[in-house]
Amino acid sequence: MATILEDYIAKHPGSAERYIEASKVFPGGVTHDTRYAQPFPLYMTHGEGSKKWDVDGTEYIDYVSGHGALLLGHSHPAIADAVSKQILRGTHLGASTDDEIRWANAIKALMPSIEKLRFHSSGTEATLMAMRLARAYTGKTKIIKLQDHFHGWHDYAMAGSDHSAPGIPEASWGTMLVVPPGDLTAVEDVIKKDPDIAGVILEPTGAHFGQLPLDAPNYLKGLRALTEETGVILIFDEVVTGFRASPGGAQERYSVRPDLTTLAKIVAGGLPGGAVGGKADIIDMIAHRNEPDWDNNHRVYHPGTFNGNPLSAAAGATALEMIASQPINQQADAMAARLKVGINEALGNLEIPGHAHGIASMIHVILADCDCDRELCTMSHAKITEANGSSAVTAMKRGLQNRGVDIMSRETFLVSGLHSEKDIDKTIEVFESTMEAVRADGLI
Repeated sequence: MATILEDYIAKHPGSAERYIEASKVFPGGVTHDTRYAQPFPLYMTHGEGSKKWDVDGTEYIDYVSGHGALLLGHSHPAIADAVSKQILRGTHLGASTDDEIRWANAIKALMPSIEKLRFHSSGTEATLMAMRLARAYTGKTKIIKLQDHFHGWHDYAMAGSDHSAPGIPEASWGTMLVVPPGDLTAVEDVIKKDPDIAGVILEPTGAHFGQLPLDAPNYLKGLRALTEETGVILIFDEVVTGFRASPGGAQERYSVRPDLTTLAKIVAGGLPGGAVGGKADIIDMIAHRNEPDWDNNHRVYHPGTFNGNPLSAAAGATALEMIASQPINQQADAMAARLKVGINEALGNLEIPGHAHGIASMIHVILADCDCDRELCTMSHAKITEANGSSAVTAMKRGLQNRGVDIMSRETFLVSGLHSEKDIDKTIEVFESTMEAVRADGLI
């Protein structure tokens, strides 16, 4: 009987061939770190709804969901139509457009904390601007960040990361203060000891959109009260959770409204795009006042060739208006709940240590025992990280791919509003047979 790895190599010859060619032009052979895989990653050709297809013609039920950007699945007809029409009208008009106003209003309608906003091209740009705005508005220089929380790959964001960071001068981290996640006292101590704190930035559901969860309902309320009391700007990084944790993001799910919010992924309807939104007086640090002293010395400068570009505006506005008016989140959440129950039952039936946890349409599988409520995992972050580093997790990812299921990273299922009960039930069946194969390979 072939091992999972042998099966993977045998089933994906087209991807293996392309990886050889890609390795000649791309570092590591890939264009995104999470796509890196050994002995080679998969190469896809197209997607539709909850499915996508690889170069060898294999169909996959897709839970990568465009790295989280596709709450409406692949090639949704309404978005495809909006973008197709806009391409014929112009991909870049070098001017303001009606659609950028429509896009902004669609965001504001779902997130009441956002009074004004500015568009960007990515989540990394958005978090960089949010930190800069907090510093400019307060006149202070330091930002508090939670350990391992991900805010993109710019220098400031990499402080306290679980990734190595060569090439970043140590001096750039002098204004970043890293605290343990979920520890409100640690944040309070830093603010009380240091008068130069401009803001706090965090993923509101925990590091890696809840893979390493925190007690969001209580922690976020405590953090909001603390920052309001001390005048520190509270920044929610909702690049992943925005419009997924709920139509209004984690902030509406937990009724905690930040001063600034960073957005990307779903916000642009599956195209490149990001935004920073929040209190008008903070966002207006970017505004021109036509006062030389202000504009030359105080205004936050912000160009960007593709800010609010017409294609992303058309896709983003269309997607967000659909999210506001149709039960898209409800469908995604219901299918994710069905999937989570099925995975936990499968692990129990097989007597394999592990569980699935997560909120809304974000499901994380941990191959380690836990007695949590399957929403907010109470296992230590160190134990979760250790479990995720095992060879069994790599085999689980490959085994799922061998059977026509693709997941985000190696252990995450991001469910869309296009996944059906048939998709979920097939996935559960595939998951169970995959874990039997992982056991047969002697990895659990």
